Amino acid sequence: MAPGKGGNQTSITEFILLGFGNLLELQILLFIPFLVIYIVTLAGNILITALVVADQHLHTPMYFFLGNLSCLETCYTSTILPRILASLLTGDRTISLIGCIVQYYFFGCLAASECYLLAVMSYDRYLAICKPLHYTVLMNGRICLQLAAVSWMSGFMATTIVAGLMSQLHFCGPNEINHFLCDFTPVIKLSCSDTSLIILVTFILCSIFTLPPFLLTLTSYVFIISTILRIPSTTGRRKAFSTCSSHLIMVTMYYGTLFIVYMLPDTDTHRDLNKFFSLFYTVLTPLANPLIYSLRNRDVKETLRKVIRKCMKLTENQKE
Repeated sequence: MAPGKGGNQTSITEFILLGFGNLLELQILLFIPFLVIYIVTLAGNILITALVVADQHLHTPMYFFLGNLSCLETCYTSTILPRILASLLTGDRTISLIGCIVQYYFFGCLAASECYLLAVMSYDRYLAICKPLHYTVLMNGRICLQLAAVSWMSGFMATTIVAGLMSQLHFCGPNEINHFLCDFTPVIKLSCSDTSLIILVTFILCSIFTLPPFLLTLTSYVFIISTILRIPSTTGRRKAFSTCSSHLIMVTMYYGTLFIVYMLPDTDTHRDLNKFFSLFYTVLTPLANPLIYSLRNRDVKETLRKVIRKCMKLTENQKE
C-alpha cells in the first residue's frame, strides 16, 4: 500500500483474487482439469484457424468468420486461464492494480468483440438461408473484411473508455476480489472514489455496443427459424437447420450464461453462483467452439481428414 491523498488513507497497489477458495486440496484438484481445458482450447481453436487459412474450400464467408472467432477465443482464454493456473499452482493470488485493469481491459475488449462476431455470423446465416439469391452480392470479400474489422474495433473502443475511467479510481479499502478474474462489478465495489460516472458511462456503452449485436442475433434467428419452418420437405428443413445449428448452440451458451451472471442481483447468495456461471462464458465456451464446429461440421471434418492423410503420407515417405 502507498500513502493516499486524504489523511490516514492508504492506496491499494494490489488485489487478492479469492478464486475458488483456500483449500490446498481443492487447488491441486482444479489445476489439472484447468490445464487440460487450456491446452485443448488452444489446440482446437488454433487448428480451426489454420484449417480455414490453409484450405481453399473453406475460403467462404461462414468459415472466414469462424476463423476470426477461433482466433478471438484463443486470445480470450489466454487472458484468464494462465493467471488461474499460476494461482492454483503457486498459491499466489495477488495481482497488481495495473495488472488487474489490464486483465479487465483485454477480457472486456474480447468479450464485446465476440458479441459482434456472433451477430455477424448470425447475419451471414440469415442471408444464406433467407436471401440465397443475393448472398454472394451481399456477403462478398470486401464486406466480410469490413464486418470483421468493425467487430474487433467496436469491442476495443468500448472497453478502452471504461478501462481509462477505471484507472482514475482510488482504492483504499479492502483489496479482496471475490472472483477468479478482474471483472467490472467486483473491482468497482472496492473503490473509495465516486463511481457514479463510470457506472453511468458503462451502462451507456453497454447499451450502444452490446445490446445492438444481441438484438441483431436474435432478429436474425427469428427470420431464420421462420424461413426454415416454411420449407416444405423434411430433408430441406434438416439441411437448412444444419448450416446454423452449431452457431445457434454457441450463441445460446454464450448469451445464456452472460445474462445469468450480469442480471442476477449482486448478493452474497448469488456471488458463488455468478462465479460458477462465469466459468461457462470465459472458459467453457472457448473450449466448446472447436469441439462443436469440428464434430458437427462436415466441411471441417473433411478438411481435417485431408490434413491427416497428407501428414501420414509425408511420414511414410520420410521412413522410406
